[in-house]
Amino acid sequence: MRTPRRFAVASLIVAAIGCVLAASDSVASVASVASAPQERPRPREAACSTSLRGSHATASCFNPYPDADRVQLHVECARWWDPDMDSRRVEVGPAQHVELDERCWKDIRRAWVTHRRR
Repeated sequence: MRTPRRFAVASLIVAAIGCVLAASDSVASVASVASAPQERPRPREAACSTSLRGSHATASCFNPYPDADRVQLHVECARWWDPDMDSRRVEVGPAQHVELDERCWKDIRRAWVTHRRR
């Protein structure tokens, strides 16, 4: 009669320890999720690439997202007397492709694209 009683007590102790361990694991996982730094969502912008050819700059943009994006090409000319150029803003709708062109009189120092959500 003593063996079944010992077995029952041992089973209860093991079950209690298992419950405590399971509860502490779930609390630890909730605490780690709550204390993790929140990542800011990446902006949904059109994917653009620029190419320079002599005094001409071209930007090719494709928008894979469902929201429209407005893009603008900026060109910085190399010569001090050559004015920097900015294209007009162009709306790139979902699944649309646009090309923007600008030029300097002589050489281009750099070209880049800016985005503005609507």
